[in-house]
Amino acid sequence: MTGRAEEIPDILITDASVLTMTDHPPFIARADIGIRDGLILFIRDKEALPEPGRSGHPDAARQIIPARGQLVMPGLVNTHTHLPMVLLRGLADDLPLMEWLNGFIFPAEGRFMNEKTVYAASLLAMAEMILSGTTTFCDSYFFVDRIAQAALDTGMRGVVCQGFIDFSAPDVADSRKKARLAEQFLSRWQNGHPLIKPALFCHSPYTCSSETLKEIKRVSLDRQVPYLIHLAETKDEVGMIKEKYRKTPVLYLDDLGVLDAGTIAVHCNWLTDVEIELLACRGVKISHCPESNMKLAAGMAPVPKLLRRGITVGLGTDGTASNNNLDLFREMSMAARIHKVIESDPTVMDAGTVLRMGTIDGARLLGLDRQIGTVEVGKAADLILVDLNQPHLTPLYRCPSQLVYAASGSDVATVIIDGKLVLHNRTFVHIDLQNIMETVRDMGNLISRELPA
Repeated sequence: MTGRAEEIPDILITDASVLTMTDHPPFIARADIGIRDGLILFIRDKEALPEPGRSGHPDAARQIIPARGQLVMPGLVNTHTHLPMVLLRGLADDLPLMEWLNGFIFPAEGRFMNEKTVYAASLLAMAEMILSGTTTFCDSYFFVDRIAQAALDTGMRGVVCQGFIDFSAPDVADSRKKARLAEQFLSRWQNGHPLIKPALFCHSPYTCSSETLKEIKRVSLDRQVPYLIHLAETKDEVGMIKEKYRKTPVLYLDDLGVLDAGTIAVHCNWLTDVEIELLACRGVKISHCPESNMKLAAGMAPVPKLLRRGITVGLGTDGTASNNNLDLFREMSMAARIHKVIESDPTVMDAGTVLRMGTIDGARLLGLDRQIGTVEVGKAADLILVDLNQPHLTPLYRCPSQLVYAASGSDVATVIIDGKLVLHNRTFVHIDLQNIMETVRDMGNLISRELPA
């Protein structure tokens, strides 16, 4: 054995191609990757000449994963979703946003979402994400303790957001106690849970009063956690806020003092150039959800303009009631294509740009870029192995192009999160997927029986 005891990895990935999502080097044709104590211990380029005195060459590991013909890359980062809504997938489709929300989603959530259903649905959603290569998510919903517990039980990394809205919510009967609820939630999860990062989420400028928006922002600033909000999602929203406050949603929120570097705005489909400049100056980050926006005909964020202005943009799927999937490979493909059509320019949103949005830029948006988002020594081992031995991935000229335009979540063979093997050869290591599916299926059957025809 050539390596010291402290250099022997828990997991050794051998003979893999590696897409590092860094500049030095961006791609390694054949490498071994050692993982120990949740971190990337070494990356050994097997086609480079060995350096004198170089460490990290163990002959043994606790677990070896042969990976010839597979690509190791950072796990994908889903920057916006509502995971328990897998329970409502397909419940109401092909409707305008307001009719969809007020006529179906809000009533169904009030009737059927509780601690039990949220936990079971979250497990199923996380299984779907893992199977399609997502290792980190940002979720905004209700009964968030159960979502966080589901993340711990599946081994996923998550930014879990307590949601707020100015009417009776499934988990908050008295809307006057928002600040207290926020403080209690943050106290439970802010320390001692390395996979869970708590945050606060105000649903939107039209469902939260100015007092709620400012109150929750104050708590987020005091506790130094992210503050999220749906913003400028539809033309109707812009009209409502203009009619009530005589200004656009972005200008309204800026006047309230809630737009800053700790704010993550979701959607941002209807922005003027003045608003883009304001968001850039405030350091606001944006989560882009193209498939959900297309399905609801809500509009489309001017992402090329946002990127040109230096705004950090990540990708999100939104909830499966409006998408209807959690596959970030599909989301990357759509994001790359739709903006080419909108701008009549095939060069915008190139594959490399979109892949960064799905990895390191998503991590940066969530404040996790020092931990995840690239394959680098010392970073958390949140890695996925993509099986390149597929007809649609043959031959391979440029990894980013193949991943964005040809690959899908079903090409993910193995998933490692925080240095722990979660999925291996498309089989879960610790969770019983069939049991989870059966539980959620039974819940769906109950909803079907209770809903009016």
